[in-house]
Amino acid sequence: MPRQNMPNPVLDAILAELDGARTVIDTGCGRGTLARALGKRGFDVTGIDPQMEMIELARAGAPGARFDVASAARLPYPDQSFDAAVFLNSLHHIPVAEMEGALREAVRVTRRGGRIVVVEPLAEGPLFEVLRPVDDETEVRAKAQAVMDRTSFPRLTDVRFERVTTYADEAAFTASLIAGDPGRAEAMAAQADTLRGLLARHARHGPEGFALSQPMRLRSFAA
Repeated sequence: MPRQNMPNPVLDAILAELDGARTVIDTGCGRGTLARALGKRGFDVTGIDPQMEMIELARAGAPGARFDVASAARLPYPDQSFDAAVFLNSLHHIPVAEMEGALREAVRVTRRGGRIVVVEPLAEGPLFEVLRPVDDETEVRAKAQAVMDRTSFPRLTDVRFERVTTYADEAAFTASLIAGDPGRAEAMAAQADTLRGLLARHARHGPEGFALSQPMRLRSFAA
């Protein structure tokens, strides 16, 4: 399985934004990785995802958190239910027509004075270049940034950093990406030679395997 190099800049950046918060909604929680990490640090986490299979995995991996099947654009919670809302690698997965609504919903369920924290991968960098032949997210990542550019919510933070992930070998890399999105399996098999060439070009190889970096951007807004 892949390893995030320590210290984890993504988690560190999110934790800095959540200073003073206790209750957090993890919007687009996927397998519950963030919920588990926040729970270990004392946060009361609620995660939502539109896919039941992801919610089941999240419940198994982070039993101390609450998870619900729900749309980010139609959250089933009362106004001001949480101290903060986090979108980690999830805004660009929301249908483009619903992205703005998802941000509005996050503001609605976050208490006044709380924060909306959005962490998104940028359409650049070694990992992006390796994945481009099988899952080119250039357009949808740009649209997620554009939605944040034009939002009227007060802007608090805007930082960029690198997320570096180390993989033991090519099989671990492939398994990780398919686990994140099973729909990639067929394309990755068909493009195996292309991916191998791109890994040779873009990855940093070392004794523990190879590393790929991904530029990230964190923006936070006041609720």
